[in-house]
Amino acid sequence: MFRFLHAADPHLDSPLQGLEAYEGAPVDVLWGATRRAFENLVQLAIDEQVDFLVIAGDLYDGDWKHYGTGLFFHGQMIRLKDGGIPVYLIAGNHDAASVISKKLTLPDNVHVFSTRAVESMEVYGLPVVIHGRGFPQRAVPENLASDYPAAVPGMFNLGLLHTSLTGRPGHDTYAPCSEQDLRDKGYGYWALGHVHQPEVISEDPWIVFAGNCQGRHAREAGPRGCRLVAVNDSLDVESVDWRGLDVVRWRALTVDLTGATKETEALKRIRGSLSDAVGEAEGRLVAARIHLTGATALHGVFHRDAERFRAEVLALAQDFGEGTIWIERIKIATSPVYDLSQLAQRDALTKIVLETLEEATQGLEALPDDIADMLSVLPPAVRTELDSEWDPEQRAGVIEEVRAIVLAALEQRGGDVE
Repeated sequence: MFRFLHAADPHLDSPLQGLEAYEGAPVDVLWGATRRAFENLVQLAIDEQVDFLVIAGDLYDGDWKHYGTGLFFHGQMIRLKDGGIPVYLIAGNHDAASVISKKLTLPDNVHVFSTRAVESMEVYGLPVVIHGRGFPQRAVPENLASDYPAAVPGMFNLGLLHTSLTGRPGHDTYAPCSEQDLRDKGYGYWALGHVHQPEVISEDPWIVFAGNCQGRHAREAGPRGCRLVAVNDSLDVESVDWRGLDVVRWRALTVDLTGATKETEALKRIRGSLSDAVGEAEGRLVAARIHLTGATALHGVFHRDAERFRAEVLALAQDFGEGTIWIERIKIATSPVYDLSQLAQRDALTKIVLETLEEATQGLEALPDDIADMLSVLPPAVRTELDSEWDPEQRAGVIEEVRAIVLAALEQRGGDVE
């Protein structure tokens, strides 16, 4: 029997943009998270005494800003060399041959597959042959899998490929291929990279996206890690076990506030969701994006007193202890419970306000003339960015926030919800 680790998409030193906008963000932890997760991968390989490690592309996040990135990887490979563990890796779209301009000589236990053609490499001392090819440039629209050779008889054949398969949300379509394309090769295991969400495509044969080693933002929520694969003496895959590597666990927490009439009740439900997330993180820092949903009398208060309410939620997070949970964002997606027709009957002024708000929500196709005039004199790069901020969907959100604040004031007549 032999065992190997399948990892992908470490994105070493991936920049985490926009953190300076969040007061209290654990910047040092988040900036170092990709390195710490990779160190966990190397330590796992040593602890488990695996026979080899494969990395299915995007080791780096782009060209090195300095040699520190390459020196870090080199040092980790020396740790594996000292443990007698060889490493096999391919380049993905983020570290394609045309992207990385700086180079360092790697230890002799590391084999980087060719980017010009598919290469097959036997693992010394084991009945294993690994087939792989890296990306020559960032965009690879052709089906690389079609050039992979048929399985070598009497060997355990492992395919190493960076691909989007038939497409995955949030990922560029690179090296597209079908599941059947991979099946037809007759390999025992396909170690895939590029898609950051861990996914087992097939168990016969095994076709697996390991996912990335560390989630880098709120859209990469949930556990991140690698696969520990055991192959028996008959050269059949015996087990494919998940192993977590992440040091920061991103979570999207949806809290249903339906029926909540008091702020204390809302905070109690949020606390429960935070508590569950902390318990499931197994000691990792939780980076949470909270979505508040449901029909609640607090809808207008959330918009009117957004800054104060956010501070209340941040205080809840602090109750769990330093370095336990960080609130990245609170998204208000609740709905009101007031009766608009009843409000409109209160008096003539209230009716006019409600009709004006309704007209505002209906007229979102065109920008107001004064805003359009201001945008027209801006530099093109700035104008493009601002245009996107003023698309109909974004404008609808702004109008809805204003609407909620006004309606809450009408409903409560200036009073506060406890």
